[in-house]
Amino acid sequence: MPEFELIERIQARADTRSDVVLGIGDDAAVLQVPAGKQLVVAMDTLNADVHFPAGTAAQDIGWKALAVNLSDLAAMAAQPAWCTLSLSLPQADLAWLDAFLDGFLALAAHHGVALVGGDTTRGPLSVCVTVHGLVDAGQALRRDGATPGDDLWVSGTLGDAAAALAQWREGVGIDVALKARLDRPVPRVSLALALAGVAHSCIDVSDGLLADAGHLCARSGVGAEIALAGLPASDALRVLFDEEARRVLQATGGDDYELCFSAPVQARAMIERAAASSDTSVTRIGRIVAGKGVRALLDDGTQWRPSHSGYVHF
Repeated sequence: MPEFELIERIQARADTRSDVVLGIGDDAAVLQVPAGKQLVVAMDTLNADVHFPAGTAAQDIGWKALAVNLSDLAAMAAQPAWCTLSLSLPQADLAWLDAFLDGFLALAAHHGVALVGGDTTRGPLSVCVTVHGLVDAGQALRRDGATPGDDLWVSGTLGDAAAALAQWREGVGIDVALKARLDRPVPRVSLALALAGVAHSCIDVSDGLLADAGHLCARSGVGAEIALAGLPASDALRVLFDEEARRVLQATGGDDYELCFSAPVQARAMIERAAASSDTSVTRIGRIVAGKGVRALLDDGTQWRPSHSGYVHF
C-alpha cells in the first residue's frame, strides 16, 4: 500500500477540535493557542523489544505510545490538546494499523486529543509521538520547585509493569493484572490538573522511582528520603513476589507512569481531595530534605543501596 493511502486511512479515523486550523494532509499543522495559555510539548519514542515485548497486541502498542506522552504532560499539569504520530513499519499491514489506531485513538478521544499530523516510513517497528498541551501562563508544574520540608507523594501503585517484564524475560506466564499495567498505563492527567497550584514539583515515574525522584531533586537542588516500606503495591505484586523482589521492582523497575510529586505538609488535605476527585490513589512515601540525592530507607532507618536506581538507555 502506498504511503499516502496509509495516511488517508489514519486521517479518516482521526478526530479534530475547533482549535485545529489545519490538520492532517498538509506539510504541517496550524493550531490556535488560546490567549493566556502557554504551549507544553513532549515527545517519546517506543521501539519494539525495548519499550514493549515483541508480540504485544497492536492496540496495546497504540494505547501505550500515546499514554507515555500524556504522562509527561500530566507531570507538567498541562491539559492535553493535540498530537502528532510518526510510524516506522516493516510493512504496510492494514489489520495491524487499524488495531493500533483502535488503541491510540480510544485514549486520544478520552482526553480530547486531536491527531493533527505525523509521518509514515518503512523500517523496524517504532512509534514516535509528540503531544501538545495547554497551561495557564506561568502555571506549569515543574521539577525544580521542591522545598525542604515538603512531603513526597506518589500516585497509584509501583512495580507492576516491571514485574510483568520480569515474568516475560523469565519465560513464565505473565499475570493478567500485571500485564495490563505494562501494556496500558493510565496517564494521571486528571490528578495532575487537580494538583496545579497545590504541589511544588512533579515528575512522572518512567525509569524507576529512585532514578526519577533523583532527577526531581537534582533540578530542585534538594535531597529526599523515601520509606521503602511505605511504597504502594498492588495485590498481584504482593502475592507473586517476596518482599525483597518487590522492593527492587518498586524502587528501580520503571514503566509505572505514575506521578511523583512534592507538596507542603499543610496541603495534605487538599491532596487527598484532589485524589478523590480524580479517582486516583496517592501515598506519602517520604520527604524532601536539604542536601543532595535520594536515600531509600529500610524500617530500621538504614539506607538500602540497590545495584541500580533505574533504567539506563545506553
